Amino acid sequence: MESLIKYVQDEFVSSKEFPKFGAGDTITVYYEIREGDKTRTQFFKGTVIQVKGTGATQTFTIRKMSGTIGVERIFPINMPALQKIEINKKGSVRRKRIYYFRGLTGKKARIREKRS
Repeated sequence: MESLIKYVQDEFVSSKEFPKFGAGDTITVYYEIREGDKTRTQFFKGTVIQVKGTGATQTFTIRKMSGTIGVERIFPINMPALQKIEINKKGSVRRKRIYYFRGLTGKKARIREKRS
């Protein structure tokens, strides 16, 4: 049964090529919004909290601070409205899912940049 699902996902679900990123990275996601008959491009810039799933069911969660309120958004990697993903900074974290980041504010909420 799993092989049948994998076959259908590989054959019929179109996938776009995006750069590799992980938890702690600061990225900008550009996606399309439809309002009536108009379409426009909007971006969401924040820190990746988690990357979850594999293949066609992969999702990633981004968190940004809007004033003093934290805003999180979950994006499926194969969402048709996704246009492009830019990596702004590579973060150096020890975990795959940085849920502790939600409780941090100010200077404690900084993530070291990975040296390349």
